[in-house]
Amino acid sequence: MEMEQDMEQEMEQEQIQKAEPKQGPRTTLSLSSQKKNHIVQFLQQQCQAGALPHGSFQEVAKRFKVHRRTVSRLWGIAKQHIEDGKHVVMMGRASGYTKKTCKLNFDEDKFRQLSFLERSCYRKLACKMEVSKTTPAIDEGKLLYHAMHNTVHIDEKWFYMTNASDRYYLLPDEDEPYRSCESKRFITKVMFMCAVSRSQFGTDGQTIFDGKIGIFPFTEQVPAKRKSKNRPRGTLDTKPIPSVNKEAMRECLLNQIIPAIKAKWPANASKEIYIQQDNAKPHLNSSDSQFEALASSNGFKFHLISQPANSPDANVLDLGFFRAIQSLQDDKLATNIDELLGNVWSSFEELTPQTLNNVFLTLQSCLSKILEVHGGNNYKIPHLNKERLRRTVRLPTSLEVEENLVRESLEYLLLHQNDVGASYDIGHLINVLDF
Repeated sequence: MEMEQDMEQEMEQEQIQKAEPKQGPRTTLSLSSQKKNHIVQFLQQQCQAGALPHGSFQEVAKRFKVHRRTVSRLWGIAKQHIEDGKHVVMMGRASGYTKKTCKLNFDEDKFRQLSFLERSCYRKLACKMEVSKTTPAIDEGKLLYHAMHNTVHIDEKWFYMTNASDRYYLLPDEDEPYRSCESKRFITKVMFMCAVSRSQFGTDGQTIFDGKIGIFPFTEQVPAKRKSKNRPRGTLDTKPIPSVNKEAMRECLLNQIIPAIKAKWPANASKEIYIQQDNAKPHLNSSDSQFEALASSNGFKFHLISQPANSPDANVLDLGFFRAIQSLQDDKLATNIDELLGNVWSSFEELTPQTLNNVFLTLQSCLSKILEVHGGNNYKIPHLNKERLRRTVRLPTSLEVEENLVRESLEYLLLHQNDVGASYDIGHLINVLDF
């Protein structure tokens, strides 16, 4: 009896092996675009001075459970994209999302009567079940947000010499501090233009690129008209410019921001850069002649994009980075404009690259919320517990968004495209998602 049972078990195992042939090594084409992008992003983080350390391919192959030649092939494609000035976006068989799993809503008894050959094809199965092939419900995959490493966010903000009111905690025997200014209705202030990109880190957490392009004040040097006890007549004083108009914006963007980007941009990063700004009237548009002349120079290719009018905040500066600078600047005393400028600059430098990276992840989470409310601003900024994630597991480079949410948003755009007052081309998104 025992021998017969052993023989039956061996026969069952042989049948299982015949029914389920061994799968060969996975090729580059069978990888999902999400996994390809994770591999390339991991290699970019390891890259130092344009070169990968020895053994990087083997380490990545072991980490992602792929062949070493697959990693080498993906890195070659990524480097070619960087040299051509293109986005480093790897595409799988289904571009932009992971493999879908199908879940059928059907008559189970009728399904059991079908042979295995009749279940081999989704279209054939739907025909045999006498239902439409669109009837079964599909558990959709997830899309991965772009890492945003080639996007520069710019925006302006007023910084004040002091606050109109402030709060202090005093001991019972301490006197209230005395504060004075020329006018509490017109407190001295300076407008700054800030430019940041996303921070980049290596595998061991070291900072490859801090993402802080610069923060530039709209000020000018004016000779003093009268002498005083502090300085003689004719001494150059720092003053806010009278009007921050389009000419001032053009001078700041072309002569300060773009040269700073070129000087600080990582050597191995894509040089096709998107500069995102809001829709304020003094801002330049992408068809500005002076900007177009400077857009393609020194191997860089700049694109100037503006947020739609009345759109919710989709700028990392408004979402938290300006507030972080303000909180540090409020702790520093300033008695004149030069000291105010120094306080803002030092506060900008004190902020860590991790803080800037956190705000970019917050932006991605807000984009998902904006999709849920069809482009409105009636949502709360989600909390991701980034510090806990950084301590316990690896902080993700990009967040995921449900594919069906993106599809619903595209449907909403198609239905209301004529009602928004402006037309935006969403054809490439529809093609990517096979809409």
